Amino acid sequence: MKIATWNVNSLRARADRVEAWLDRSDVDVLAIQETKCKDENFPWDLFEANGYEVAHFGLSQWNGVAIASRVGLDDVERTFEGQPLFGKDAEPIQEARAIGATCGGVRVWSLYVPNGRSLDDPHMQYKIDWLDTLRAKALGWIEADPTAQIALTGDWNIAPQDEDVWDIDLFQREGYTHVSPAERAAFHAFENSGFTDVARPHTPGPGVYTYWDYKQLSFPKKMGMRIDFVLASPALAERVTGASIDREERKGKGASDHAPVIVELG
Repeated sequence: MKIATWNVNSLRARADRVEAWLDRSDVDVLAIQETKCKDENFPWDLFEANGYEVAHFGLSQWNGVAIASRVGLDDVERTFEGQPLFGKDAEPIQEARAIGATCGGVRVWSLYVPNGRSLDDPHMQYKIDWLDTLRAKALGWIEADPTAQIALTGDWNIAPQDEDVWDIDLFQREGYTHVSPAERAAFHAFENSGFTDVARPHTPGPGVYTYWDYKQLSFPKKMGMRIDFVLASPALAERVTGASIDREERKGKGASDHAPVIVELG
């Protein structure tokens, strides 16, 4: 069984590439982030015509998450209980950033973690609160059932190790997001709760990234970040036999700024 996560940065704009990649990669489950469409605009036929059931959570032209599966799609949850709301200048609203479903016996979550924007922006505290709430829920899941197979997949918008950015000195000197102590602590709290980054042992760094900005020729200059992860519960981590990052999908016209991350289960 193969599970993948991919921030496609507008699903409708990249529908042809996603369809071709599904055929080429032969994955069983794909967790998708940044669909950038409402449910009524989602390209359901793209997945169903290729043998995938699909669930989507989209409220506007921003954010949006989905799970496509050809091994079952049960008990769909549009966001996790208690997900924080966000509203800087208006009444706080729920954003479409998390969707969960059981696929082939694995509880898969597609997560688009808030960006944070800047260290002093209200969106940063929202990001930390969002992660803390999810971690508390995830810890409860594995405490209730230590045999639970759970995959927390997606764009985490955090580079948890120094080698996960092309120039850590620049990031820290300029006070960029993604590498701040608070963000990293929120990520590592999942690892301290029993979840494991199961792709890293099979795709070690440095210089191994999942995201490259569209600006300044970042991809050919290898100016990337590793911010897309699959964190597995203990029972699921034991099943992982391999993982890869499909850098080829970042190349060419119409590519997303993220590459798919694929995890193989035995």
